[in-house]
Amino acid sequence: MSIPFPVPPASRPVAMGVNGMVASAHPLASMAGVRMLMDGGNAFDAAVATAATLNVGEPYMSGVGGIGLALAYVAAEDRVRAPNFSGRAPIGTDPERYTATDTDIGNMSALVPGNVSGWLKLHETYGKLDREKVFAPAIGYAEHGIGVTHLNSRMMANSAARLSRFPSAGIILDADGIAPRPGAKLKMPQLAESLRAIAKGGADEFYRGELARRILNGSDELGGLLTEEDLATYEAEWQDPIGIDYRGYRIHVSPPNSSGFQILQTLKTMEGCSDDNLAFQHPNTRHLFIEAVKLAVTDRIKFAGDPRCVTAPIDGLLSDGYVAAQRERINRTGAASVSGEHFASKVAPEALIVGNPQEVDGGMTTHFVAADRDGNVVSITQTLGGGFGSGLAVGDTGIFLNNMAYWFDLEEGSPNRIGPDRQVDFVVAPTQAFRNRRFHVSLGTPGSFGILQTTPQFVMNFLDFGMNIQQAIDAPCLRVYEGKRVQMEERFLAPVRQALVELGHEVDAIEPWSMSVGGAQGIHVDPNEGVFQGGADPRRDGYAIGY
Repeated sequence: MSIPFPVPPASRPVAMGVNGMVASAHPLASMAGVRMLMDGGNAFDAAVATAATLNVGEPYMSGVGGIGLALAYVAAEDRVRAPNFSGRAPIGTDPERYTATDTDIGNMSALVPGNVSGWLKLHETYGKLDREKVFAPAIGYAEHGIGVTHLNSRMMANSAARLSRFPSAGIILDADGIAPRPGAKLKMPQLAESLRAIAKGGADEFYRGELARRILNGSDELGGLLTEEDLATYEAEWQDPIGIDYRGYRIHVSPPNSSGFQILQTLKTMEGCSDDNLAFQHPNTRHLFIEAVKLAVTDRIKFAGDPRCVTAPIDGLLSDGYVAAQRERINRTGAASVSGEHFASKVAPEALIVGNPQEVDGGMTTHFVAADRDGNVVSITQTLGGGFGSGLAVGDTGIFLNNMAYWFDLEEGSPNRIGPDRQVDFVVAPTQAFRNRRFHVSLGTPGSFGILQTTPQFVMNFLDFGMNIQQAIDAPCLRVYEGKRVQMEERFLAPVRQALVELGHEVDAIEPWSMSVGGAQGIHVDPNEGVFQGGADPRRDGYAIGY
């Protein structure tokens, strides 16, 4: 098909800064991070301030009761580190006790919260400011209130039924079970008290102190599984990232239990399609990308899980030989079928099956990034899982627990089956890319399993198709589901969608700006001038702020 495909215009100007920048899903959170930078702090201080403030600005997405992953480029050490604070299932977890409902809502759905340990490990290792100063913006907003945005109001209303099942619903809903309207002021005084306790006592207070006792008492009252041992023994873990070389760049993601290897595998598959004259929106490019995603998904389902229990052959999965062999499996003239995004013991005969890399050598989530004048860059994706996580806040703490048990499988045979002390197949995967050993760009997004599909689209938009950071985030995205079904934002040209239909794809056109494809934030550093360039996703309340 011979159609010109101009780069789409950005929805807003690229944010610029010469001293530092923060890009997050809420303007107050971005501003909290920038305040730290302006007060003499660094990217690590800014990241923690941003993370804590997001607990107030979008409490249905993330918070101290959630889990996450980070990539941190430490300029003084010239290395990328990958803190893992993805929690774990309680020690008393018995897979035979769970139903699908138990993993989705209520106290049995919660993993040990990891965010506080992760935030404070970053801050204690590399931060410059006092802990109480870093938490001050979040405490202030929780105590004195924030203005509820239109998105806030809609998301809270969508979660009203979940919240109403538990005594803590009144934190968000009024006496009639109604969510705050746009423009209302939301105060969370119990959360303010908990944040103040963390600011004063650190991780010891959250995991082993009085606040820990109150969390456990609240959990026990509602039949939760968390124990004193679960909290007291939890600590975020420093890891090394994994990465690939891609068109002259080095791209890093977190290692398993993150499923970020799916992103890298997709990109490597597409890198080998250069002879196909790749162009944004071109039907051939979109078809190849969809099929590359399908191959990578089948590998993730086969190999992803707790690395202490299942070993993903990362070197094999990302080897040139294996990726080339997988690429040859793509039908250039027709769409393949896949079983979906989850493990299934029974797979349709026509569905793709995994390759064998060892034979070849070779919800509710948020993302943000902070960068400073010293060259440090911290990229974090954190989550509660579903809307307000488990749907309940424990005791009088104002802390909503996550429901990340939902992302485990209940079926025997899955490498990601729920079990005691296990880490979940964690689909969050912030990215950082370098060129000539210098930081170039960080891009990441929320979006459940879609994270692993839309992140490589954002990366390709920026690195391959000549878009600036805001254009790369704004550009229409697609998401692959079971069978041959594909969701495409309707901003994709109609001839493009029709061409994919003719190739056998079952295309659903969704709203022009859909949260189902994510809510990306990104920062690029100009290699010549060192100027920070930021982009934030209009699909949510994202803002990038530089100074």
